[in-house]
Amino acid sequence: MTNTNSISRIKTEEVFYNSNANRAKGYIAYDENRTGKLPVVIIVHEWWDLNDYAKSRARQIAELGYFSFDADLFGNGQLADNPDEARALTKPYYSNPENTLQPIIDAIAKAATFPQADTSKVAAMGYCFGGFVVVNAAKLGADLKGVVSFHGRLIGVQPKKDFLKGEVLICQGGDDEFVPLSDQLAFKKSMDSLGARYSFITYPGAKHAYTNPEATALGKKFNLPIAYNANADTASWKDMHAFFLAVFK
Repeated sequence: MTNTNSISRIKTEEVFYNSNANRAKGYIAYDENRTGKLPVVIIVHEWWDLNDYAKSRARQIAELGYFSFDADLFGNGQLADNPDEARALTKPYYSNPENTLQPIIDAIAKAATFPQADTSKVAAMGYCFGGFVVVNAAKLGADLKGVVSFHGRLIGVQPKKDFLKGEVLICQGGDDEFVPLSDQLAFKKSMDSLGARYSFITYPGAKHAYTNPEATALGKKFNLPIAYNANADTASWKDMHAFFLAVFK
């Protein structure tokens, strides 16, 4: 991964692909001024949808020197404008966590069609719902060097040592009402029982959705216990960056 120019030139594109028997609309970003193939980072959106916030994260990941791919977990251009719609669109995954694997496989397969993508080096990251997705996909055997969950639900399938191929980073808000301490302890116990490679970092005072600058306004609008936390956002991004540098060595 070599940079031929100190100035980034981020190329973005909406891409269509098949996922879970649906026509999905993803979003890619990469730095055109970097030569050679780039490690791939699959990004899974919050429960709202693949919106402008998710796309902004793809561009930021591209700035770091990766080929970023925003996966579309809802398909067919479906959007969630309120919590009820979001619950309906995420229910197939929360009710059946096994459904998280195929969308990640499909996203990797689409990324592989781009000459800039090095699909021998793939990681995934996700926000809220997306964190739940990428961690469960990893537990189910997705070929990932590492996964990062930002304020994701920690429920889902039990990990199996032969399935979990890479490392896991959990970036957890200290005041996240959607992820109770009981879920956190159960997750750690399940991972420890396998000797799994994972890190669990807690950011004091951070509520659910602490990485999204729009979270505070959305929380007030829909009466949800979510809020942006700039310190936790910055710290977790730095922790993620260090994690990717390590797993892509």
